[in-house]
Amino acid sequence: MVPHLVTALNGPLLDLEKKILAATPAIERWFRMEWQEHTPPFYCSVDLRNSGYKLAPVDTNLFPGGFSNLSPEMLPLAIQAAMAAIEKYCPDAKNLLLLPELNTRNTFYLQNVARLMQIFRQTGLHVRLGTLDESVKEAQTIELPDGSTITLEPMERSANGRRLGLKNFDPCTILLNNDLSSGTPSILENLNEQNVLPPLHAGWTVRRKSNHFMAYDEVVKKFSKLVDVDPWMLNPFFAKVDQVDFDAADGDDKLAAAVSSLLAKIRKKYKEYGITEKPFVIVKADAGTDGMGVMSVTDVSQIKELSRKQREKLSLGKAGGEIHDLIIQEGVHTFEHINDAVAEPVVYMIDRYVVGGFYRVHAERGINENLNAPGAHFVPLAFAQQHALPDMLAKPGTTAPNRFYMYGVVARLGLLAASLEMEKTDPNPEEY
Repeated sequence: MVPHLVTALNGPLLDLEKKILAATPAIERWFRMEWQEHTPPFYCSVDLRNSGYKLAPVDTNLFPGGFSNLSPEMLPLAIQAAMAAIEKYCPDAKNLLLLPELNTRNTFYLQNVARLMQIFRQTGLHVRLGTLDESVKEAQTIELPDGSTITLEPMERSANGRRLGLKNFDPCTILLNNDLSSGTPSILENLNEQNVLPPLHAGWTVRRKSNHFMAYDEVVKKFSKLVDVDPWMLNPFFAKVDQVDFDAADGDDKLAAAVSSLLAKIRKKYKEYGITEKPFVIVKADAGTDGMGVMSVTDVSQIKELSRKQREKLSLGKAGGEIHDLIIQEGVHTFEHINDAVAEPVVYMIDRYVVGGFYRVHAERGINENLNAPGAHFVPLAFAQQHALPDMLAKPGTTAPNRFYMYGVVARLGLLAASLEMEKTDPNPEEY
């Protein structure tokens, strides 16, 4: 399934598709060489935006929570990739402990947990679920909408304090599907005899989006030279604004100045490429997920005229944490629609392999708004097995495999950036 584009792919993006397809062997070799130098995150999802003149990642999630939205046809690919990922860390792995988010009332999220368990069981692992909720003292079984069940169990440290497991269950690997927005629980610290994946510094206690996009800048500069394109075609401009105090009298001034400067930079690029759309920026928390604290801005006056409700929205994140550090990111319009609703592709990867994806679709949002919001629904991407085999003879913009190959390439650039980001923020770099 290729979504309907409001304006046909033309101009810069058609040229980009042409160049990426022509450079396919060089691109795949380049990725292979990069993965010899860097370790990919255990798993990852990348939100892309396709504007017809630009294809860029706008968010990279190291604790992806939408595996149940992937097409069932992609499961064999996910299982193969999971095998490769596990073998890197624990070749003789037998037991895997999976730690999900605390919100057990969100059955959509729990179906993602069930799908993850299914994938890892198919790799030959015994998989059980722990919980970081200390109030859970005995096993708790939850029924899912499809009639299946999952069981959460309280965790316990080993006698020597160096391992974490469940009663009568000693895992060699602990897989986090919890982004640690509320901080790093002490029960996960100093586990010297087990792999914790992703590492603790991938959680939002430490991680910052600005660090990720700085690493992405590096990656995209190298890649753009390889395929001979303007890096801007694949890269949203961004700026970081620290210590914003919305309660202070001049709390908005620093933010307004940064927004004004970034909008001017985008206008210059639009003029260069003859783009007639109205530029916009997205203001969001530098740490955190779930689409909270996100605002679309087309004019600096919107910052100076923030209502109390908007200030509250920008200053409160997941788990009620206060937000003071913001990232301002160039907004990328999405010209993709499914059944007249605005859509954006989200690509999923395990280890260094693309294992599928879906469209995030929102009928009540516009082409310049954040779609990761209540009311969104998901449509699996038809990343049929040939997603890695583009059709070299097709005209640019006319075939699904070519579109999805491009999505996969740009998503893997985000994956590589996450790898660099993790290296640079690792508190124990000598262990990397």
